Amino acid sequence: MQVYIVGGAVRDQLLGRPFTDKDFVVVGATPEQMLQAGFIQVGSDFPVFLHPITKAEYALARTERKSGKGYKGFEVYAAPDVTLKEDLQRRDLTINAMAIEVQGLMDDTPINGEVIDYYGGIQDIENKVLRHVSDAFSEDPLRVLRIARFFGRFYNTDHRFSIAKETKALITNINQSHELQHLTAERVWQETSRALRQSAPQAYIECLLQLGSLTQIMPSLAQALSSSQSNKDRVFQALQTAASLRLTLDQRWCLLMTSFAHPELFEQLHTSSTQAKLNPKQLTYWSKQSATVANLLKVPKKIAQFNSSYIQSYPYLILDYRQDAKQIAKLIVSTKADKDNKVMFQLFTLHKVMQLTCQQLDFECYIKAYQDISIKDVDSSLQGRAIGKAIEHARICAIASCLKKID
Repeated sequence: MQVYIVGGAVRDQLLGRPFTDKDFVVVGATPEQMLQAGFIQVGSDFPVFLHPITKAEYALARTERKSGKGYKGFEVYAAPDVTLKEDLQRRDLTINAMAIEVQGLMDDTPINGEVIDYYGGIQDIENKVLRHVSDAFSEDPLRVLRIARFFGRFYNTDHRFSIAKETKALITNINQSHELQHLTAERVWQETSRALRQSAPQAYIECLLQLGSLTQIMPSLAQALSSSQSNKDRVFQALQTAASLRLTLDQRWCLLMTSFAHPELFEQLHTSSTQAKLNPKQLTYWSKQSATVANLLKVPKKIAQFNSSYIQSYPYLILDYRQDAKQIAKLIVSTKADKDNKVMFQLFTLHKVMQLTCQQLDFECYIKAYQDISIKDVDSSLQGRAIGKAIEHARICAIASCLKKID
């Protein structure tokens, strides 16, 4: 038998990124030989074995043939005559379809052999391109979510990838086939929750939106983000800030669900806390739409409840508690802070991120207005210091225009 380390470990080594998980492919072996070597077989769909000591995964080389709907609709063939090239061909992306041969069945061997690259993964790493290995990519709809997650994984790094045109074309075909709708809620949530934990959680959502795939898995969210550029900017900026501050998955999901919040609700963050007035219907809509998405993806109850707590507490969070003891009492009741104040403090942090996001977006407007004014925008007859004063005045006027729009 021949043993190869494959996939993410090879990719990340070429990228100079740390990795912990190792996946192995065994060519020329039978399940009986693996069991005799002390390995433990897991799963019933195809032969995957756990190393008896390290618990690393060793899979027998296999091929797959589409036989039904969804990611489970495959017939798997695993036998000693399946080659490494055939095994790698069924993988999703070229950057994940490389291998390095290792000696024997121990996974502590240094990964320093020659990279086996049948499908151009090294070149795509150099060009920073996410490209499918073969047309079989379109047979597994889950790969659309995976490519969006990979896009987000490298979004804030020196290795930001783009998606190849031909791969986008295949994804368009998947969208039109409605195969994405056959994915189980559990798998969609698994990919989404993993993506939201990354350093650029908004990139996953943005990628799916641009690919036209978000409408297939979360149609109401796609509609909410597409209906307002300012709303989308706010949500994406909030998610990026949340990642920078290492907020929890609960908090990040909550920020994504603010996609359903009416812009007027966040305009309150620009006003004096004593003047804030909220429309109950807008809060109800926000709550119902969030609950619909949570039910669609079978979001864990704890996360869905945290989102509900934020919406319920929002009217109190925008007020100045020091001026209203009654509101303080209501907030304690709504968050059950008298029993455990952890949720309340998480909500405070979350709300501060929303305030910071609004402030950041405001200042982006101010900075752009400032930058757009140049010597071309003042009287050409001016000379000397008068030119500088005129530019300064024009810039102040431009910022004032931004302030009026925000108000």
